[in-house]
Amino acid sequence: MIEPYQVVGLVPTMRGIRYRDEIKRNIEHLGHLMKAASWLSAMALPVRLITIPEGALQGFNDEVLDHDHEWFAAECAIDIPGPETDALGALAAKWDAYVMATAKARHPEFPGRFFNVGFAISPQEEIVLVHHKVVPLLPVEHSVTPHNVWDRWVELYGDGLDAFYPVADTEIGRLGVMMANEASYPENARGLAMNGCEVAYRGPYPHPHAGNGFFEIQNRARALDNNMYVIGNQVGTYYLDADSDIPIDTFGSASMVCDYRGDVVGQVGYAGHSTWVAGTIDIQALRDFRSRAQFGNWLKDLTTEQYQVIYREPIYPKNLYLHRKPYAHEEYRREVTEKQVELLHERDVWRRPDPGTRDEG
Repeated sequence: MIEPYQVVGLVPTMRGIRYRDEIKRNIEHLGHLMKAASWLSAMALPVRLITIPEGALQGFNDEVLDHDHEWFAAECAIDIPGPETDALGALAAKWDAYVMATAKARHPEFPGRFFNVGFAISPQEEIVLVHHKVVPLLPVEHSVTPHNVWDRWVELYGDGLDAFYPVADTEIGRLGVMMANEASYPENARGLAMNGCEVAYRGPYPHPHAGNGFFEIQNRARALDNNMYVIGNQVGTYYLDADSDIPIDTFGSASMVCDYRGDVVGQVGYAGHSTWVAGTIDIQALRDFRSRAQFGNWLKDLTTEQYQVIYREPIYPKNLYLHRKPYAHEEYRREVTEKQVELLHERDVWRRPDPGTRDEG
């Protein structure tokens, strides 16, 4: 039996990196924050899971500064496993907890490229889960996704759920990763759930969207839709690089733990500094609800043959970066975004706006 336990979602201050060695400073900060968060949160129940938000190791300078993809892969992306995951593994062992985090990381089958990778490390310092982000922060994040290199990815890993939505079956429940913009699309949470996920790590979401409710709405909806816990922890103050003395909060919303019915069971308000969110995970209660409820345990009611009709016609182009590096920001707008909008207009999925009208939201 899995007894109820505390999850701690760190909300760290982070510094963007210019070179890989600068990650050490961020990991040192995470270690101090983990000590405070774990010690205090364990006064309620034992802390068995600690989540580190996307960006906490390297920042988001790839997106902010529109870095060349190949330069970033060579100078800033990490290897998994590597020194950085070894350091996080040592922290997992120290606090006897699973640690989940993300990093921009290289892949041996795709030289000169990097992916945004979520991973989980056990208290025995073993990497038990590796997930490659399936939807980056479009249109500015340069990370390659499995869909961007579809033909080669399927050749390597197949086209089953494990290839895109891997889940780790652990002593504290089944863990999955749903980073940042991945949770903007309900299909990604559903993919995890259909692969058995019970606890989903969800990375931070940028302001002003987060501060205007997107983050909480998505976290609670993905938890409710799939009867799984969602831990959504933001990042605190962001310094653009190691030498910056200008603190900027680019996330601007609360961090939270949502249970399998979409209720918020742990929350820390908008911070702008280093803190954490904590909440109770009760895997047995989740499993009991899934097993005995007549309404609200939605997956048992899926008419999958019918839903396949929705996705019969392709929309976003696959293999976008199979033979070239990812676009810079302006190139992406011209070569992808504008063409995708036009595609939906041509199909009459969207109606064109009347001349002279403009969305001000």
